[in-house]
Amino acid sequence: MAPSPALPPGWQQPDHIVIVDDDPAIRTLLSRILREVGYDASGAESAAELERIMAERAVSLVLLDIMMPGMDGLSLCRAIRARSKVPVIMISARGGEADRVAGLDVGADDYIAKPFGRPEVLARIRAVLRRSGDLHLPLDVPAPEYFAFGGWRYRPRRRELLASSGAEVELTGAEHELLLTLLRHPQRMIGRERLLELARSRLSHSSDRSVDVLISRLRRKMGDGRRGGRRPMIRTIRGVGYMMAVDVEAG
Repeated sequence: MAPSPALPPGWQQPDHIVIVDDDPAIRTLLSRILREVGYDASGAESAAELERIMAERAVSLVLLDIMMPGMDGLSLCRAIRARSKVPVIMISARGGEADRVAGLDVGADDYIAKPFGRPEVLARIRAVLRRSGDLHLPLDVPAPEYFAFGGWRYRPRRRELLASSGAEVELTGAEHELLLTLLRHPQRMIGRERLLELARSRLSHSSDRSVDVLISRLRRKMGDGRRGGRRPMIRTIRGVGYMMAVDVEAG
């Protein structure tokens, strides 16, 4: 596999989560949930397939079913923990206390009982990634000096947004955080919930609706739309989230 291209300073690849379950319907469901909020998801039906994925790509977290043919989830978790610190969340239809304890005893970071709901899965993933230090860039990672995109220039350290004419556009603190997040992840769909996570310092107590309002404000201030036949720079992915859809240069 070809190595991933180097990213400019301050940019971040989405967390890569592997779902290990012999049930293809569960793998498909969880993959869809994760991708909708901006994670990168892979599925594995066995220990061998997980091992292949981990050999080829960095893995941020493993969702691991307990009841699998061949090597069961508990044995696989024990094997993972013997050589890796990657976070593991066990998933099982057996939700009794003894089963949860067994999973934690072999090194799992958390336990989700089936049937599960989307909000619980995402909340537990966020919590485990946050504890492991892999969810966000550290706060002290410097942003680039500038981002150039669609005729605009944004200087994050000065919190300065300049139009092609040189005129400065005033943004609120929350609008700055949201714009910076989109610029750090160009050409990548980011779900509303994921935007709330990534733009955490100003948006930590906000809702999906507040993200929609902030996007509308940014578009209005930047004249971003279909006027003149141009497609919007900030594209709506209907029912999911948003994307900075133009090329972004960082320097």
